[in-house]
Amino acid sequence: MNLFTRIIILFSAFLLTSCGASNLSRIAYTSKEIGEYYKAIDRYRKANKKEKDRDKRTAYAFAIGECYRNIGDYEMSAIYYRNAIRRNYPDTVVYLHYAEALRATQKYEEAIDNYNIYLRKYPGDDKAMKGLASILQTQRWVAQPTRHIVNPEKDLNSRDRDFSPAYVGNSETELMFTSTRKGGTGKRKSMITGQTFADLWKTEFNLQKQKWETPQLADQYSIVNTNAEEGVMTFGGTGGQMLFTRCNYDKTKNMGAQIYSTSQVRGSWAEPSKLEIMPDSLLAAHPSLSPDGSVLYFVSDKPGGYGGKDIWKAEKSGGAFQNPENLGPAINTPGNEMFPYARDNGELYFSSDYHIGMGGLDIFKAVKNDKEEWVVENMGYPVNSTGDDFGIAYLPGKDQGLFTSNRKGSKSDDIYSFVVPPIIYQASGEIFNKETGNKLEGATIRIIGTDGTNLRMSAQNGKFQVKLNPGTDYVFAAFKSGFLNDKIQATTIGLTDSKDFRFKLQLTPTGAPVKLDNINYAFGSFELQPESIVALDTLVNLLTLNPTITIELMAHTDHIGGDSFNFDLSQKRAQSVVNYLITKGINPKRLTAKGYGETWPKTVTREIAARYDFLKRGDELTEKFIEGLATEEQKEAAKALNRRTEFRVLSTDFIESFEPEK
Repeated sequence: MNLFTRIIILFSAFLLTSCGASNLSRIAYTSKEIGEYYKAIDRYRKANKKEKDRDKRTAYAFAIGECYRNIGDYEMSAIYYRNAIRRNYPDTVVYLHYAEALRATQKYEEAIDNYNIYLRKYPGDDKAMKGLASILQTQRWVAQPTRHIVNPEKDLNSRDRDFSPAYVGNSETELMFTSTRKGGTGKRKSMITGQTFADLWKTEFNLQKQKWETPQLADQYSIVNTNAEEGVMTFGGTGGQMLFTRCNYDKTKNMGAQIYSTSQVRGSWAEPSKLEIMPDSLLAAHPSLSPDGSVLYFVSDKPGGYGGKDIWKAEKSGGAFQNPENLGPAINTPGNEMFPYARDNGELYFSSDYHIGMGGLDIFKAVKNDKEEWVVENMGYPVNSTGDDFGIAYLPGKDQGLFTSNRKGSKSDDIYSFVVPPIIYQASGEIFNKETGNKLEGATIRIIGTDGTNLRMSAQNGKFQVKLNPGTDYVFAAFKSGFLNDKIQATTIGLTDSKDFRFKLQLTPTGAPVKLDNINYAFGSFELQPESIVALDTLVNLLTLNPTITIELMAHTDHIGGDSFNFDLSQKRAQSVVNYLITKGINPKRLTAKGYGETWPKTVTREIAARYDFLKRGDELTEKFIEGLATEEQKEAAKALNRRTEFRVLSTDFIESFEPEK
């Protein structure tokens, strides 16, 4: 074979290869534009193998990344976006989409770098700025999770896609959902996801076994489930009417999705009819009926929206849903808003990939304010994740239900349960003898709340327990004959989570002196030091809580100094305390000041013995005892115990009298 012939053969092979790659890329482009992402990925990959042109191979990498992003596979999309960037893909948008994929896979530092690269060319771009804000907000949501408890529903999930659960009517035990699992009627594979066409499946909750029964096809007769793809459904009334999404198949053209209606008679579904709310050329999907059945919420790409897929509503008139209306910019964005759900309390839920979220699709709650404007709120973590979260459904009248997620740990799109546990406030307490430290039998507890609560109960075995109401201030007071009262306050105002209040109430016996800790004077003086005020104010509170007692304020010194000096000093110190109490509004008739000098040495209590290993309970700290201690440090500690201010109860029957002014 001569050189010329060889050149002709190689040139012909090159033309054939180029034509093959070009044809595949055209097919891939068309598939991508009509949403057949799985098919487009396959064609782009085949075209890439045959393509010699570096720029085209770079474009294929970006296109494959776009396809993976659109089917929610963010890890694969990140790989192809990174490949396109390495090959110098000319459109800066690759950095934005790469950042979105990195954010969805929790690679936040890399995501921030790529958002900033994009923002250098397009300063202030809304989507990029929302992406950066979402990263910061995601960290806050994870650090401060909501009260939702989320778990996968293993009895409902398969290795394939299981999504968009819906309770049938008002039933808590009858459920339908969409699935691509084996055993369905659809034999073709979706060009969007690569999985078998979806069908509608049903199951019931077995109350005895507390689990969902094995799911079965919702329709065995190819009336609802067909060789087309059936999807998200909603029910009217008690479940007799069902609206659902159907994507008909025609290999010659894109049929899109439409909403169909059917009714159930004697356990069988009637032949579905298409709702004429959108032309066949436009998408109409993800139906959700308002609780009274008068409004239909759905998803469409109808012109006049805000970009991507929007949520629309159509009100029922003359037996048909007419005049579709876009829900507006508070809900709809330049991105995609999908999977609306109208809850029985008037709240609207939907998923979005544009509002500030954790990544992929997040679930949002929308409520109307006093001006009939939608106010949108992200449901936070753990309902939302960095994956796709969508297709929520609530049990009627309850803060629990089901939703869909492909978060880490999912096999594909899986169904998860959620519940918001009730907020419970509970108070429990123990009552002690303050002097002995033992639990006190026979005490009475009085509980007064700003909501009108007024309870009186006996403490059993020195304990009590009671449930509290939200938004209430409480006072808990303990009483027992022969003891001073004690009280404690608590509030449930402003609490957003359950709380157990645990109290320890100390009742002081009236038969023995009670030491006032931290009552200090200047050296050799009867002037109260500032640090004594806290302890004295505690005594003011105690006298206020026990308005029928009279007390003697008792001041003591150690044995250093003359007897006359110590008596005089202690008397003046006791009077200083009385004077302070009078300034705080305590009736002088309830107070007696008495200085004892060094004549009443301290007797060691159990508490003191526990603090000082050289003392034992019952020791009397006389001058002789103190001088017999082993070290100067021990002697100083013992003398300090003698330098004290105490009070004792003189009577418990004082009655406050008010004399009229003259």
